[in-house]
Amino acid sequence: MNEVPARLSTIRRIGFLTLNEYTMIALSSAIEVLRMANRLSGQQHYSWTILTLDGKPTSCSNGLSFADAKTYDDAGDLDLVLVCGGTSVEKFVNEKVVSLLRRIAHDGVVLGGLCTGTYALVKSGLLDGYRCTVHWENMAGLREFHSRVQFQEELFVIDRDRITCTGGIAPADMMLTIVKSAFGKTLVADISNQFILERVRDGFDRQHIPMAARLGFNHSALVDIAELMEANFEEPLTAVELAKLAGLSLRQVQRMFQVSLDTTPTKYYLQLRLRRARELLLQSQMSITQIAISCGFQSTCHFSKSYRALYGRTPRSERQPQGNKAEFGAPPPLRRASGRARVSSI
Repeated sequence: MNEVPARLSTIRRIGFLTLNEYTMIALSSAIEVLRMANRLSGQQHYSWTILTLDGKPTSCSNGLSFADAKTYDDAGDLDLVLVCGGTSVEKFVNEKVVSLLRRIAHDGVVLGGLCTGTYALVKSGLLDGYRCTVHWENMAGLREFHSRVQFQEELFVIDRDRITCTGGIAPADMMLTIVKSAFGKTLVADISNQFILERVRDGFDRQHIPMAARLGFNHSALVDIAELMEANFEEPLTAVELAKLAGLSLRQVQRMFQVSLDTTPTKYYLQLRLRRARELLLQSQMSITQIAISCGFQSTCHFSKSYRALYGRTPRSERQPQGNKAEFGAPPPLRRASGRARVSSI
């Protein structure tokens, strides 16, 4: 695990490089955290500037645009530049964008991407050798053609001087991590209360990526088996039962998981249950014993040992106040499921 880089706490001046048809919710989620940090602290800790290639406003995917925008040259000194993209980002990453991003990197400014903005950094070669994330709809294709980039499934990834984030409201969680690194968890808690956030997600939270998108091709049998697993946490099915319900042999199922996911059915199932357990630890008042039972563990000892092996800490310590947690590593949230349900479509 890598700790939050010390440089994160010095970020104050942020530029948002908006590409045509960028997603407004990602941009506004990030800006609103900075605005609220200033308001609640009573000081102008953070400033932000909307950037475009020519200084003219660009339209986002909902047709709106900011009236005030600047070029990178007119923006003054910046600590961080985040590229904001949308569903058609590949149409707008051209030689001018690539040249500007490389120049910004050469200037020593921290670079990042919101939603599909990561795509621009990948295409510019500025994420080679870095860990990063991008919205799950774009991940499979980028992974296939950019082997030097280490794509992760977290909501956001902070790796040295690169900060990348998925879309939706995940940028709010990322910005809260930046605020926390400089001003502590009290201010973050106050901001969360203002936005009525039940929990600030961290680098241990991942996107929920549909199995079909994760594989990058149509593999209905594997998708159905994964759905069976997610529908049976409290009383986990055995690998033999899963294979039988899917109309396959155990060997076929084991091979599918190994070839497509580089793991075994048993390990994959265990991780699903542990990820569900983490959700319950953070979002419910259930006791650790109750959570262990609901996620299919025979004893709290086995649960604790398995949990620590995956997350590096015990279920009990998960609920205790943390300082700056490591910003890397955990699996995607899971759908709520209970009982020993069967998926009849197999």
